[in-house]
Amino acid sequence: MNIDRFRKPSKFLVYLLVMLHVLTGCATTSGSGVNVGPRSSSSFSEDMSKTAYSGPKMDVVIPVFSPGLSDKAANYEKEGVWPELRRAEANRFAYKLKKALDDTGKFGAVRVTPDKTASGDLYVLGNIVESNGLEVEFDMQVVDASGKQWLDDNIDYEVGDGFYKNPRNTDKDPYDPAFDKAAADIVKALLKQKPSDLSTVKHIADLRFGASFNDKAFDEYMDTSSTPIKLKGMPSEADPLYERVKAIRVKEQLFVDNLQPNYAAFSQKMDDSYLTWQKASATELKLQQEAQNKSLMKIVGGALLIAAAVAVGSNGSRYDNNLGRDMVTIAGGIGGAVLITSGITSREEAKFHQDAINELGQSLDLEMSPQVIEFENQSTKLTGNMEQQFQQWRAFMARMYELESTPDKAL
Repeated sequence: MNIDRFRKPSKFLVYLLVMLHVLTGCATTSGSGVNVGPRSSSSFSEDMSKTAYSGPKMDVVIPVFSPGLSDKAANYEKEGVWPELRRAEANRFAYKLKKALDDTGKFGAVRVTPDKTASGDLYVLGNIVESNGLEVEFDMQVVDASGKQWLDDNIDYEVGDGFYKNPRNTDKDPYDPAFDKAAADIVKALLKQKPSDLSTVKHIADLRFGASFNDKAFDEYMDTSSTPIKLKGMPSEADPLYERVKAIRVKEQLFVDNLQPNYAAFSQKMDDSYLTWQKASATELKLQQEAQNKSLMKIVGGALLIAAAVAVGSNGSRYDNNLGRDMVTIAGGIGGAVLITSGITSREEAKFHQDAINELGQSLDLEMSPQVIEFENQSTKLTGNMEQQFQQWRAFMARMYELESTPDKAL
């Protein structure tokens, strides 16, 4: 008996099994570690909402998030980003973070604003990095009115596999834990600040608002030569200019407060469509991933089957049954070719799923209706988007300041 006749094919089969084990092992390897018994103390995240806080309540401004869009529209499809959806998310994410901060009870007024020019004690600036129904990621910077940076954070949250399968989650936003995490991080940063420093920041916020109308009158109380801004002093409470500026600041805060229902209404209005998009996008991404994995395994398996057929065909001896050898070679080749063709079909299927995702984000839009704003005997009509309306409001306030600065004119 020719032992080599059997040894070589068997050796190849061993290689084949090893390669298949490696391929499947890469997909199924899980993390190590003991997963029973008491957890270590470092595994617990402190609930900052229950931590006592008696310092000054900081008023927080959350400008609408940056949607994270590429400078070139041609890159949108390549990056899987759809501008209509991202701009809607930019408004929604800011409002979701506002709600999360409100729930902590650690801050004063938390307001969503069209941009970062609004007056506040603390600013939270967000930039969307990823949002696809399975994962949400955004960068977050927290800076106070003096320019001191409290936090430079990245919030990355992956939706659990069972979230969309649980009927109890029908009306829940799967991204909510991401905003709770962001709020908890901001609270941690707040608790690290000295109460006296926070009081100083609030004074600087007042002065900076005054300087936006009359820099000559208020810049002298601040050292703006470096960052953070340093407080040099405060005007008298009876200073007429300071009194006027504080009155106007209250009116701006009221104006921004009146914007909050608009952001809330928009977020609520897009709820049904957005939650549906999240679930559909997550489903499509999973199907796409499964199709890609199936495609890879089919192509690799097909290549290995062809290689096996070639090995059988090339390693036979002169005593082999030529017909049997040829049949094995042909059968293996045909089987491998069929698997490879099937793998290409799976990739086309994955492309189809990607195209389906691309079509989901085009039905959401953000439009703001014109509104007439009245204060005492003055009124103005604001038009355009929220940022444009806010800038028109600032111009209106500047006119109010000029009127108040003229003794013989009343508002």
